[in-house]
Amino acid sequence: MIKGKKLIIFDLDGTLIDSIGIWNEIDRKLIETITTIKIEEKLDLGKRRDEKLKEFSKCEDLYLEYCRFLKEEYHAKMSAQEIKKIRYEIANQYLKEVIDYKPKAEETLKYLKEKGFLLAIASTTNDHIIEIYQKENKNIIKKAKLQDFFTLIYSKGAVKEQKPSPEIHHKILEKLELKPEECLIIEDSLIGVESANNANIEVAVIYDKYSDGKRKEINQLSQYQFKNFEEMLLYMKSELGENRDRRTI
Repeated sequence: MIKGKKLIIFDLDGTLIDSIGIWNEIDRKLIETITTIKIEEKLDLGKRRDEKLKEFSKCEDLYLEYCRFLKEEYHAKMSAQEIKKIRYEIANQYLKEVIDYKPKAEETLKYLKEKGFLLAIASTTNDHIIEIYQKENKNIIKKAKLQDFFTLIYSKGAVKEQKPSPEIHHKILEKLELKPEECLIIEDSLIGVESANNANIEVAVIYDKYSDGKRKEINQLSQYQFKNFEEMLLYMKSELGENRDRRTI
């Protein structure tokens, strides 16, 4: 998996950091703010959001289009721009104080850095949110500052086309002058796995419950699957001759 590789590219939300459920909470509060229409209790906000972001992946501002969808879906009187502004106002507290690394994620980063791997982030997260993670999120700053571990951090503003387009991965490889076979991508979602496949780069999946609806497709399209970072770290160490343990989802 990592033996012979030079670069490990991480997705951020849902992969390195435990944020997908929190974004569902944010969206639920947003919808309750912009409309009086009751949200169906069984509605999978994360699944719907992923589907819409995939649909809008080639738009200049996919999150604005997502907010436009919410405006139409819930007959909101305010504009899509206003809804987008409210969404990120609601998100501020979560981004700064609640969102955290997944268990053992920072330990995995430290191990890979010590072993001499180049690390990069390829994320569809907005640029200003990445900046909050870097400068204001108390959990991330305390455990492992992103800027201390990643040679490149590419977010939404770095590319014209979002995942599942391979553009962000191609840009990273071009910048670091590396080939696809010298790289491994670590993802959690089907969109991310499809992006890795479209870039012809091997992909390992970290389990995230919010991707369970696409679990079969994710496992079919990925080369490696792990329940958590502890399992992944054990496998990495085993591959480099430090232990002999591996499990899959």
